Amino acid sequence: MSNPGIFYGIGVGPGEQGLIPVLAWEALLQCQLILTPRARSTDYSVARRCLPPNDIAEERFREVEFNMDPDRTVLSVHYAQLAESIATELRAGKNVAYLTLGDSLTYSTYSYTLAALKDCFPGVVYRTFPGVTSYCAVASLHDFPLGEGKERVLILPCPDESAELSAAIAANDVVVLMKIGERLPMVLEVIASLGLQNQCAFGRRVGMPEELLYSGSNQMEQGKTLGYFSTMLIRKVARQKRHSEV
Repeated sequence: MSNPGIFYGIGVGPGEQGLIPVLAWEALLQCQLILTPRARSTDYSVARRCLPPNDIAEERFREVEFNMDPDRTVLSVHYAQLAESIATELRAGKNVAYLTLGDSLTYSTYSYTLAALKDCFPGVVYRTFPGVTSYCAVASLHDFPLGEGKERVLILPCPDESAELSAAIAANDVVVLMKIGERLPMVLEVIASLGLQNQCAFGRRVGMPEELLYSGSNQMEQGKTLGYFSTMLIRKVARQKRHSEV
């Protein structure tokens, strides 16, 4: 019997082709099976499109379709079945990679998959490689520091209620909003009510052909900026000048 294979969690992108750690890329090339998650609502795996140009054989890739059902029982069954299929490949001696958009352990399906795999295959050998989060990508494109000095930074899925968002901004120096979707009109209203229109940055589908970026919220067109792959950075107080003028 062959030794079990290794399971790798690999963050790619977000969006931009080739944005992947060197060590992760080297591990990926040693995998006999590469799982590429795809949302049921799309025709392709965004994560796979983030890989650098390569000659990896098509038969090494396998799409994993996800339907983010709000019913946790349905999701639990899905992850259990996926974990069993991965365990079968690992027991056969294959190295298996799981691609995920952005960072492997930041709001990622990989974290649920790994937990389920540990349950059905105790002793599984694995390594998780970090990736670039969407909010880090947005921050770099806008020259928007995510925390200076002792500033407090809060990262959260966008709240449903304006009062909750206002409280989050009041209690922190920088707020990172993810999974905004249809809540964008509410977010823009809160930003305007607090006078922070010039102290925010927005990115949607960063690194992809349909990328949208806004520095400040005054010019944002709500109809064009809605969507799941949206991130908003909000700074409560304008940046302090920390350098001396000569």
